[in-house]
Amino acid sequence: MASTERRVTLADVAALASTSVPTASKVMRGRTDVSTAMRRRVLDAAHQLGYGGADQRPARLTPLPPLVDLVISDVEGTWANGVLTGVEDAATAAGTDVVITIARSGRDWVTRLLRRPSEGAVIMLVDPAPSELAALRRARIPIVLIDPMSPPPRDVPTVGVTNWEGGRSAAEHLAGLGHSALAVIGGHRHHRYSKARIDGFRSVVPDASIRIGFADWRRADAHRQALGILRGPGRPTAVFACSDLMALGVYDAAKDLGLRIPDDLSVIGFDDVPEAGWATPTLTTVRQPLTEMGSAAMRLLLANRGGRPPVGSVVRFELATSLVVRSSTAARG
Repeated sequence: MASTERRVTLADVAALASTSVPTASKVMRGRTDVSTAMRRRVLDAAHQLGYGGADQRPARLTPLPPLVDLVISDVEGTWANGVLTGVEDAATAAGTDVVITIARSGRDWVTRLLRRPSEGAVIMLVDPAPSELAALRRARIPIVLIDPMSPPPRDVPTVGVTNWEGGRSAAEHLAGLGHSALAVIGGHRHHRYSKARIDGFRSVVPDASIRIGFADWRRADAHRQALGILRGPGRPTAVFACSDLMALGVYDAAKDLGLRIPDDLSVIGFDDVPEAGWATPTLTTVRQPLTEMGSAAMRLLLANRGGRPPVGSVVRFELATSLVVRSSTAARG
């Protein structure tokens, strides 16, 4: 006897959400001209009814490969390229395609992601709002955060590095060279990885001997911060910048002031991007394994595609940092 079970239709979803079929269709297709409240109602109704949308259509003769997203604020600079390489390598090994979604201010990256049949997203250099995370949960799209800017939700896996230990190793290196008058150029003052690097540095040396400025990860801002610090009384003999790009801003300030690196000023960065080896003199830095971070995040995402792990079993990966000593640091004369 043939089954009499009726398939759920878009009209059923629209009725449960108390809206029209065209509006429900817009939500399921990821259109942007729908309010956040309506989008939530439709997605909740679809989930409640078990509506699969495109999944209920006849299968393609040649199925498309699985698709995942890499969400990032921009792809400029070698830092992002290093992580992107790891993400793509792991996805290719798993037979999965990657779409890059740029999340800039004023652009609804979540809706753009929902337009595609994405099976998950790796998110980096983006601080998702609670409403954005909730929309991804409702759509049953798993995510992995790379070195999140804010404390991550308990149910979201993360991959990062030992930022605190990295900051500590920078301070130990400078203290071992005899430096006691020190400065730190942090990134964004509220980013958790910037705070962790500074806290690790401060664990080695007294706070009274450290001058701290913030440059929001920009070379030009680090240049300005360093000028103010190096012109002031009690000029430090060494500066730790929480990124290599900001360390190059310190180089710019030293040049403006006629200070020689490392004879007059030792400088240490964080990241070990290619520019660290191209600088003159070459930059001592704390290496974070960028490609490995991307690979680990993508492998973790692919392992979680079947559903979000229960609270309490979420994976938190921290990859080790390491000090790379080059020519920008020297014993205090």
